Amino acid sequence: MKSLIVLRHVPFEDLGVWEPLLIQRGYKVCYYDMGVDELEMLSPEQIDVLVVLGGPIGVYEQMSYPFLNAELQFIRERLQAQRPILGICLGAQLMAQALGATVDSMGHKEIGFTPLQLTDVGKTSVLSGLTSDIPVLHWHGDQFAIPTGAESLATTTLCPHQAFALGSYALGLQFHLEVDCNRIEQWLIGHAVELSQAGIDPNLIRSQATHAQAKLQQAAETVLKRWLDALELP
Repeated sequence: MKSLIVLRHVPFEDLGVWEPLLIQRGYKVCYYDMGVDELEMLSPEQIDVLVVLGGPIGVYEQMSYPFLNAELQFIRERLQAQRPILGICLGAQLMAQALGATVDSMGHKEIGFTPLQLTDVGKTSVLSGLTSDIPVLHWHGDQFAIPTGAESLATTTLCPHQAFALGSYALGLQFHLEVDCNRIEQWLIGHAVELSQAGIDPNLIRSQATHAQAKLQQAAETVLKRWLDALELP
């Protein structure tokens, strides 16, 4: 059985709709909760696939959240070994910083379900199925710069850097493809303060999730299948 380690920052931001697919593909899924579980027992090079999920903190907050230092080093070693790694939101930002790119506040929030605009490279990448009629979930106030040597795959008006890839082994996504729209209430409760501060009505997100669910889940599963297929793992 292939190993898949997930670095998780808040309980409700998990693998979502991707988890059943990964189990079906023969992966043993194991979560490590950052700030609680230690990474010292793991070898960043020996894991078959590493997934780094989102969370409501910034990569630049190491003084407030010291576990980020160990997590960044773990991700850096994984990238140096060119072993399969997928980052979502904060996870993608951690990947970018580990690769030497900057991560900064955008000065505004991007929260809600809206489509992407794929770059020319993105249109021939694993994201090619994320057409303009498929809204994806955005939930962030920071953005990464595209790391040196990586290819930019997608953009939006509010955030020009939405996805990057390094070869077939590293994929960083600023947006949330993994979200299970049937469990959006957990996101609304968990991020209630952020929504209130941003002046966003939870009912809007709830309605968007209902309308996006069918197309988004199918597209999200296709993206993951294509990425896994490209890894050519035994």
